[in-house]
Amino acid sequence: MDKFPMTPKGYAALDAELKTLKTVERPAIIAAIAEAREHGDLSENAEYHSAREKQSFIEGRIKELEGLISLAQVIDPKSLSGAVKFGATVELVDEDTEEEKTFQIVGEAEANIEKGLLNINSPLARALIGKEEGDSVEVKTPGGSKDYEIVKISYI
Repeated sequence: MDKFPMTPKGYAALDAELKTLKTVERPAIIAAIAEAREHGDLSENAEYHSAREKQSFIEGRIKELEGLISLAQVIDPKSLSGAVKFGATVELVDEDTEEEKTFQIVGEAEANIEKGLLNINSPLARALIGKEEGDSVEVKTPGGSKDYEIVKISYI
């Protein structure tokens, strides 16, 4: 299987979530299921069915996280420089509105556009890869075409 690029910060966040699920959430839901079982008839026990559903979600998320972590290729952006590539923090200016935006290009598992973490497979990230400071980039999005100028590239 292919490895997924990930920053050390993204890897640490996934690892912390996995540890919390295994050491806190899993034991808590097992206790909740045991308590619900004690209430008698399981076929009409809403607490039991709710706890089992939550257990199913937790176990699924644990498997998903273990898979992501096992396939993670951790790349430290501090060791990189030059043109835009994975891990770059890029300051952009929208050439139409003069609005400034800053994004870090990260792996799919840690992407969060609200936090400025841009999925490396997104149209904007693909357009930025290989560009230098001062370059203009045209990005084709579902909402139409947007033009950005790269103001600054940093690896932090």
